[in-house]
Amino acid sequence: MTMTLAPPVRIGRAAVVALGMLAVATGALESVVTPTLPLLQRELHMSPAEGALLSIALLITGAVITPVAGRLGDRYGGKRVLVRLMGVVSAGGLVSALAPNLPVLLLGQVLQGAMVGALPLSFILVRTHLPEGDAKVAIGVVSGLFVGGGMAGTLSAGPVAETLSRHWMFALPTFAVVGATVLVNRLMPTDPPGRSDGAGIDWPGLLLLSGALVTLMLTLALAPDAGSRPLVLGALIVILAAFVSGWTAVERRVAAPMIDPRMLARPAIWKACVLTFVICVGTSVAVYLVPQLLAVPTGTYGFGASATEIGFFLLPGAVAASLAGPIGGIGARRLGSRAVVTAGIVLMAVALIALSAVHSEVWHLVIGKTLIALASGLCVTALVTSTATSVDQGDTGIATSLVLVTRVVGYAVGAQFAGALLTAATPAGSDVPAESAFVTGFVIAGAVTVLSLLVTRTMGKGVKE
Repeated sequence: MTMTLAPPVRIGRAAVVALGMLAVATGALESVVTPTLPLLQRELHMSPAEGALLSIALLITGAVITPVAGRLGDRYGGKRVLVRLMGVVSAGGLVSALAPNLPVLLLGQVLQGAMVGALPLSFILVRTHLPEGDAKVAIGVVSGLFVGGGMAGTLSAGPVAETLSRHWMFALPTFAVVGATVLVNRLMPTDPPGRSDGAGIDWPGLLLLSGALVTLMLTLALAPDAGSRPLVLGALIVILAAFVSGWTAVERRVAAPMIDPRMLARPAIWKACVLTFVICVGTSVAVYLVPQLLAVPTGTYGFGASATEIGFFLLPGAVAASLAGPIGGIGARRLGSRAVVTAGIVLMAVALIALSAVHSEVWHLVIGKTLIALASGLCVTALVTSTATSVDQGDTGIATSLVLVTRVVGYAVGAQFAGALLTAATPAGSDVPAESAFVTGFVIAGAVTVLSLLVTRTMGKGVKE
């Protein structure tokens, strides 16, 4: 028996504004760590490797929760899942705000990572309650406001942390998330559950993937101390291999896998994943090293920048990243995905190598970081476009999930590599790593990025109009 659902209720501007406010609040909460990471490392006595782990904890949760949130939203309704998800995010923000040490702060960041699922759920609500033309505009507005919130968080985190305390830089955007969630709950009508495909959530695959990602991060974080703790590092490597093997076996057998590893056998998919990984490693190395270099005391080779100053110096990169999405999409349509990816890789490699050779002035770092952010955005947008158009419509979600997880792993590996490099190059009794560690990091990231051009030569040209 087929049940006929009533047509969804149309929403007005107030409901869309509430979703936009939520996007601004979550974007701000997501971005407060990057400009204040040197400050957090000093106050919590973290090594560079531990700081790198903190910088990507949120992304790991996001990679795991996003496909699950989308599936739950389709099944039970976007509003219902979004409100509950924001409850988790708010709890994470409060834990981060009250955190007395690194383990508690890591827990807060892991809980905050649930915010990554907010955007797809917002899109479900917009598409349910608005005509197609209005929905496209609303999706663009919400996406733009999320980026705008990230810029606001980047600028405000330093002043708040230095004027009040690091606790308030988490607390203030968390209060904004709570307020915006209340508005969404009041103004947004409840959307009807979608049609279920009969497949449940792939919980075994989800848990195994989570275990693999967490173990990978711990392995990379402990790599600099391998000489003093070889047995611990060896055990982690064995556990990581077990998680990856178990995840692969489960995903091959489950009826509706969260991420289907068999997709990787398709040339278009594995090439997109390889390129995404390499590009995100290069981007993440720069994202981590540039603020650290800015914060190095002026008596050495650094600039002694405060958290507030670092936020201002990173702002042009955030603007470039926000512009790269639409530019990359237009470029992929007109020139083809391969041309955009190739141009982005060349630009990123040049910027990374240039930073390794020239970083004696603040503007060197600002321009280099801006070019890397622009190149990364161009490449990722073109690769997502290429992936989405290279598979059947029914496989789009699985294929793009593979790219999403690869993106997070690339960011995590890049940040942990950079953190391990600085940790290994920091003399005993000092907080300042050798300048050569920054040079080595930029050079290695640039060299790996250049090698990815070997993969782009075999790519299809992609979408072109």
